[in-house]
Amino acid sequence: MTKQHLLLTPLALLGLLLGFADLNLGSVGEDEDYYMQELLTRDQYNQVQELEKPISLTPDGHDHSGQTTGKKVPKGKTEINKKTDKTTDDAKTAKAPNKKAEKSKKSTLKNSNSITEGDRQYSSIKEECPPMGLETLKIDDFQLHASSTKRYGLGAHRGRLNIQAGLYEDDLYDGAWCAGRDDPLQWFEVDARRLTKFTGVITQGRSSLWSSDWVTSYKVMVSNDSHTWVTLKNGSKDLIFSGNREKEIPVRNIFPVPVVARYIRVNPRSWFPVGSICMRVEILGCPMPDPNNYYHRRNEITTTDNLDFRHHSYKEMRQLMKVVNEMCPNITRIYNIGKSHSGLKLYAIEISDNPGEHEVGEPEFRYTAGSHGNEVLGRELLLLLMQFMCLEYLSGNQRIRHLVEETRIHLLPSVNPDGYDKAFEVGSELSGWSLGRWSNDGIDIHHNFPDLNSILWEAEATKWIPRKMFNHHVPLPEWYQSKNASVALETRALVAWMEKMPFVLGGNLQGGELVVTFPYDRTRSVGVTREQTPTPDDHVFRWLAFSYASTHRLMTDANRRVCHTEDFAKEDGTINGASWHTAAGSMNDFSYLHTNCFELSMYVGCDKFPHESELPEEWENNRESLLVFMEQVHRGIKGVVRDFQGRGIANAIISVEGISHDIRTAADGDYWRLLNPGEYRVTARAEGYSLSSKKCEVGYEIGATRCDFTIGRTNLSRIREIMEKFNRQPIRLPVRQLQAHRSRASRMGR
Repeated sequence: MTKQHLLLTPLALLGLLLGFADLNLGSVGEDEDYYMQELLTRDQYNQVQELEKPISLTPDGHDHSGQTTGKKVPKGKTEINKKTDKTTDDAKTAKAPNKKAEKSKKSTLKNSNSITEGDRQYSSIKEECPPMGLETLKIDDFQLHASSTKRYGLGAHRGRLNIQAGLYEDDLYDGAWCAGRDDPLQWFEVDARRLTKFTGVITQGRSSLWSSDWVTSYKVMVSNDSHTWVTLKNGSKDLIFSGNREKEIPVRNIFPVPVVARYIRVNPRSWFPVGSICMRVEILGCPMPDPNNYYHRRNEITTTDNLDFRHHSYKEMRQLMKVVNEMCPNITRIYNIGKSHSGLKLYAIEISDNPGEHEVGEPEFRYTAGSHGNEVLGRELLLLLMQFMCLEYLSGNQRIRHLVEETRIHLLPSVNPDGYDKAFEVGSELSGWSLGRWSNDGIDIHHNFPDLNSILWEAEATKWIPRKMFNHHVPLPEWYQSKNASVALETRALVAWMEKMPFVLGGNLQGGELVVTFPYDRTRSVGVTREQTPTPDDHVFRWLAFSYASTHRLMTDANRRVCHTEDFAKEDGTINGASWHTAAGSMNDFSYLHTNCFELSMYVGCDKFPHESELPEEWENNRESLLVFMEQVHRGIKGVVRDFQGRGIANAIISVEGISHDIRTAADGDYWRLLNPGEYRVTARAEGYSLSSKKCEVGYEIGATRCDFTIGRTNLSRIREIMEKFNRQPIRLPVRQLQAHRSRASRMGR
């Protein structure tokens, strides 16, 4: 068998097995209230929907009313799904009509500059295309137009699904497109820049803590030249699509039949009586084949990685992890760290050349994702990462082999599987901004850790450090360990996991923005919502954040459009968490203050729940960053602290002069201290041992500098050990030993 065949075998096996496998910005309190308000509104909205009888818009009797608020799987299956879907008979029967329809469209539109009712082309069955990319910013600002605008911050460029306004709305960044006048002549327009098969529209109201604005019904018009417009009709009447009933829950309307055009307009017909015409929009559309289209070729992103690019249910996630484990049994191990509120196991996969064991001198790294269940891109990126590392290891990729052999890597793709299930059930464009964010008992897992910052800062203010308290490994408060404390089961599992494993570096993947944040996440000044609050390791954290952001395809691009209201590209795609918005009890701060692990948050995409068709591009955006950040675990110094008998000393304290944050050795006496290049004076000490100091130099190359220590017992500790051995009684020596001892003492006296 050739080498090429060997490489294809695991890929084929993966595909075969899987084929059968079943921020809103502002203060924290206002964030939570806003999210809860949306959740309650969604429940009331769904109850109303069940009571209303939908209107059929097509002659086949099927319901195409568009009032879709629930969906078992995300919209728009990818090709791999279509191939493996054994239960869909419609796809088989639709092949021939689809081909005829496409052929008819091409011939009709070839010499047409405008669309009339007679030459609009429809498919013979209901079709649904993926989002064109208003939410993901694939559609740029210059492609969005409107009849009028209330002000710049409410212009057409802000009419994107799920775009968020700041807490203090201003003239630059508001939460929707709002018309300058409230009348039926207003419209919101998208220029696809090429012929596109439009299949539907998704709408939302205005994101605002202070205003209530949304459109309750609208028409849709299409054009090929932006001058002559045709309204979608139901027979001889204009189609009136039902819009929103509140501002946050997206409503999707699928056209009875697709229509091919370049431009599409949404024309509001009615709106909330005490509000204004304001909309956030996404258009569903498939670009027609056009190899000469400049804009399409310029923005096209492809990947050569043969991975499973789709959204995975909990069951499918487990199956995928099992497939990866079976493909690479020598370097992977699946385990769980606990259970969610509803009893789902929190599965992690370990990737190492010796899975299941901590190797002395080998650092431990972790990625987690999905603490907010509706931020699903991180989850899929970790599932893609485990596939990629397995396949590349098998193919002999030296970079991946070195990473696997020198690092113990842990990937936990779904911290909050309960929340993910809620978002997954509704679908990628209909889950809104917050559905599934919390655990099943309503807790924000990422901010559910104890506030150790206040404990440390109070100790510093009272000068308890280092006499009464250390500057690291701040203990858990008693109230937090109580069974009655408001601590999620998922958080308790994370805490136990973090205490058990000697993690050195970690990243938690989140969504809704493009930025890397680093501790501290809480402001030191009381009552201040934004303030630079650096850790003693601020320079290290800034480098770690930049290592991810600078290798991401978009984070540091000065020309990219901001996701919502913050231009993080000005700060190289990184920011101190507290200077963005303060949050007590974050996972990042807890990890730094309670363990040895340096933790950062990677916000990996503007869209929290991108469509499946976007996953290959998002993988390309983040792949190099995911690998580069892992490699940073080997930056700084490492070593072992031993006694004179060569035994490793656990919990020995490693101090670096000039940095008021220490770390401790693991059970075998080994340690890792992340540091930027430079020369440092490092001290090792342990209870009952004398301290030892030396200079350790960190170079610019990846690879930690070896810096070992051997320390001996102090005389006082040896005396205490002897006294405890003899139950604190005087040591009775034999007569001959006593005489010899007196003789030596007498000679020394002379």
